[in-house]
Amino acid sequence: MRFTVVLEWDAESGAYVAMVPALPGCATYGKTKEQALERVREAITATVQGLKATGQPVPAGDVDVSVVEVVVPA
Repeated sequence: MRFTVVLEWDAESGAYVAMVPALPGCATYGKTKEQALERVREAITATVQGLKATGQPVPAGDVDVSVVEVVVPA
């Protein structure tokens, strides 16, 4: 299975936050990008296993992600 992961730096906690848009509530963090990605793989696995165990549907596809660039006047 493939899932899009969004990584954001959180300066307040000093960590990267990893979120999975296709799996609401599936998020974790790490002090490095690599650690955050390792942990999010574990979180995805646990989330999918939990959905299956409780008979809930597992998303068949990923979300559509686009990158948008804007210029904000000063």
